[in-house]
Amino acid sequence: MSGHSKWATIKHKKAATDAKRGKIFTRLIKEITIAARNGGDPDGNPRLRTAIVAAKAVSMPADNIKRAIMRGTGELEGGQIDEIMYEGYGPGGAAVLVNVATDNRNRTVSEVRHIFSKQGGNMGQEGSVAWMFERKSQILIEAGKIGEEKLMDLVLESGGDDIRNDGEQWEVLSAPEAHEPVLQALAKANVTTAAAQIAMIPKNLVKLEGKNAAAMLRMAEALEEHDDVQSVYSNFDIDEKELEALAS
Repeated sequence: MSGHSKWATIKHKKAATDAKRGKIFTRLIKEITIAARNGGDPDGNPRLRTAIVAAKAVSMPADNIKRAIMRGTGELEGGQIDEIMYEGYGPGGAAVLVNVATDNRNRTVSEVRHIFSKQGGNMGQEGSVAWMFERKSQILIEAGKIGEEKLMDLVLESGGDDIRNDGEQWEVLSAPEAHEPVLQALAKANVTTAAAQIAMIPKNLVKLEGKNAAAMLRMAEALEEHDDVQSVYSNFDIDEKELEALAS
């Protein structure tokens, strides 16, 4: 079992708390607004469709979704939001990608750089670590919802690539274009998903232990908490027991 996939499970459990604080709403509104720049019709805009599905999954009101789309298409006024991917290294040499949506580039890059340096990491140039990741559909399902054989059949028949089990949840990985077909196949089979997103999945993992593991988790959590950060990806791998102890 990979400590990396276990961290994905822990993050999604924390999402329930984020939703109560309204933070998840802010992130999703930004994502909808950015996605809608390429067209406000979700039927012709896969990224917008995915964002709307995620918003509905956390019970975002339809009016909020509509206004975010209209800001993206220019039908409503709103501050300019820039989408930027920062790259760098965390403690122990783990690669880190930080996707942000900000209305103030200078402020955000300064604050993100500070988070990196505070935990012993450093930001790099564009392209410095992105090559270590692949853009993929990532769908999480509670382990007890479906058996391995049935899930594998559904995933492969709908164009998906692979499934993994971290002990608590299945992780379904597919090419981005297979994201919706796999979700539709799961829905048709009455399989409830815990989370679904297009994510940056690491090609290889870097094992972290002790002080490096603790510092990497502090960095990841600090980045996740930043108001402008939409998502954080890393290739760290931490032993399951150590990860659960550090994340508790």
